[in-house]
Amino acid sequence: MTEERDHGQTPATQGSRIDAYVDRYAARAAGMVASEIRALFAVASRPEVVSLAGGMPYVTALPLDMVGELVSDLVTRRGPVALQYGSGQGDPHLREQICEVMRLEGIQAGANDVVVTVGSQQALDLLTRIFIDPGDVVLAEGPSYVGALGTFAAYQAKVVHVAMDDQGIVPESLAQTIYALETAGAPIKFLYTIPTFQNPAGVTLNHARRQQVLDICQRAGVLIIEDNPYGLLGFDGEPMRALRADNPDGVVYLGSFSKTLAPGFRVGWALAPHAIRDKLVLAMESAVLSHSSFTQLAVGQYLATQPWREQIKSFKELYRERRDALLDALEALMPPEVTWTRPAGGFFVWATLPEGLDSKAILPRAVAERVAFVPGTGFFSDGSGARHMRLSYCFPEPDRIREGVRRLAGVIEQEMQLRDTFGTGSVREHPGVDTPGPDLA
Repeated sequence: MTEERDHGQTPATQGSRIDAYVDRYAARAAGMVASEIRALFAVASRPEVVSLAGGMPYVTALPLDMVGELVSDLVTRRGPVALQYGSGQGDPHLREQICEVMRLEGIQAGANDVVVTVGSQQALDLLTRIFIDPGDVVLAEGPSYVGALGTFAAYQAKVVHVAMDDQGIVPESLAQTIYALETAGAPIKFLYTIPTFQNPAGVTLNHARRQQVLDICQRAGVLIIEDNPYGLLGFDGEPMRALRADNPDGVVYLGSFSKTLAPGFRVGWALAPHAIRDKLVLAMESAVLSHSSFTQLAVGQYLATQPWREQIKSFKELYRERRDALLDALEALMPPEVTWTRPAGGFFVWATLPEGLDSKAILPRAVAERVAFVPGTGFFSDGSGARHMRLSYCFPEPDRIREGVRRLAGVIEQEMQLRDTFGTGSVREHPGVDTPGPDLA
């Protein structure tokens, strides 16, 4: 028996000494690998390192004592409900409150069209699940949010980037890209966009272009996924009017309390046309049965009892001060060949390095000099963007931001000297997309 098995049969799986199940995973799992950037950021999280990388809200600015009392009161008064299963669509009262929040951006909607999710990231995952088959095309700004690119890759979508500039996505590029794909017989499932204070570029789609983008997509029959976590965090004037406000049938709007309250609650939502909403609820129930009643009721209690508009105003003032600290330091300390965007809200500045420099290649040296950023390669589906880096100002104190820029400028100057001496700085090939973890998203 032993001899027959040795010579006549093949093991069920070859596996490997590291992973015995390597031959059993689905094809879409092949790309699920940790970026080497993550290992660097395990070091970068040390207190002596100034991190201009993470998009983490400054939750210390919240009235934490009041939040604690609110949570305690919720358990005492409504514990049997808060600790029980809930609806797959989300708490009805919270959905009504979400509609009130969206009205600040011109959206008129009913609670029945809102689906509460575990952060807006889950909404994005569910939408990709119900729309994307392997090889389907998704349009996205170039650069685009790393978490979205990771989701699209997980469902084996083909991401086609559309050019953007300091005024957001370029309508002419969008129209040309759609035409080229249609001519090639490649159906487009949707356009994914962050039109306001974009992650990672920090730019905002201007009013005229918003209508152009809506018109182009409506003519082509392309659904728009509008991701808007930063829309209420503008530093000047009233919030921008959302795309969804002007086309309820052609836009799915994604929102989140992660930036305007706290990411630890993990409460976001999708506002979708009726048919899409029904699919989202089914997909939600398949994924998690129901999300946390406790966190939904806590957020609802916060909105009902706390001056949340004033809290958002406090966040805006805090982030404006830190934005100014970053821009002033870049202006004073960076070599003139470095350029950057000037965001009017949100968390991020997008910097462009001089020719011959590679942000991913210089990251280890930057971390050694006790400063961290996110290389631009993570924000493109093909791993391009080597000359770019994302700098975040939301978490460090202004003095730390200035010190971080001083350190980073020194690293860039050294790289420029290498380039001038040897013809190039630290340049490397990029085989694919980097996927930093959630603390960097």
